[in-house]
Amino acid sequence: MIFAKELGAALRESLETDERVVLIGEDIIDPYGGAFKVTRGLSTDFPSRVRTTPISEGAIAGFSAGLALAGMRPIAEVMFGDFITLCFDQIVNHITKYEAMYNGKATCPAVFRVPSGGHRGYGPTHSQSLEKHFFGVPHLRVVAASLFHDPRDAFRDFLSQNTPVLYVEHKLLYPQHMRLAPNGLITTREGSTVRLSAVPREDCTATVLAYGYQAGLAADIVEKLAVEEEIFVELLVPAELSPMDWAPVEVSAKATGSLVTVEEGTAGWSWGTEVSAVMSERLFGLLRRPVSVVASEKTVIPSSRAKEGRMLVGSPQIETAIREAAK
Repeated sequence: MIFAKELGAALRESLETDERVVLIGEDIIDPYGGAFKVTRGLSTDFPSRVRTTPISEGAIAGFSAGLALAGMRPIAEVMFGDFITLCFDQIVNHITKYEAMYNGKATCPAVFRVPSGGHRGYGPTHSQSLEKHFFGVPHLRVVAASLFHDPRDAFRDFLSQNTPVLYVEHKLLYPQHMRLAPNGLITTREGSTVRLSAVPREDCTATVLAYGYQAGLAADIVEKLAVEEEIFVELLVPAELSPMDWAPVEVSAKATGSLVTVEEGTAGWSWGTEVSAVMSERLFGLLRRPVSVVASEKTVIPSSRAKEGRMLVGSPQIETAIREAAK
């Protein structure tokens, strides 16, 4: 179960089950099948509904808005998540506003797939995690793909609702195996949040909250610390980042008394800082230490792989934060 193939299967299922679905994006048709090959084979089987576009993210956003307003269900691929900035105006000022502006008589349920993240040496403009700039936008769902969430479930959910979606796919997920039932960890689900731990919650001394690619890194560390050193923490992996379901986080952090957030986006004004603000208010006096926010350095991502590795969040930073939180 390779993530890229499972995601492609989710898109195929969407095309098969809903004739309103249209896939658009740059170079997504065969034989290329998209920069990360997720859409390979789909244009051959659905030639009228899988369409390549000009190299213009603004045009892709405009096509998506028009199709959605006309009753279609567009799923747009932005080749690199960095280029979602070129769609920002149309998403924030138009696509997310139509339903409220027209009192529910118009909806614009466009889905934007954004391959994001670094650790591949792609340099400053092809390696960023920019989703934090969309958190809190009214009537926009920001959802993160992970190895712990079936993309079929995600797209079934998207097609059942009329809310626009930003679907964040870290590029390092594509070649990895799904981890719907990780070895060595107890796995349960609360809504869109997956809970993983080596022992029951009451025996855990910290809560770790991570999404996307970093969730997989955190899961490896959680298992390693449990097996090798009997340091037990609980990992929460949410799919929906904004709006956020706070209940699982509040319940877990209240029980463990300590909370760590992990994201690859740059530090400051981020998802982690929002989690920290909300949980510090809700659990005032119940946490034994301040919330630890793990994020990448506030600088431009270098082209040098060595420098990039030091600047972006990886396993060393996550493990250090978890060890400190679990004391």
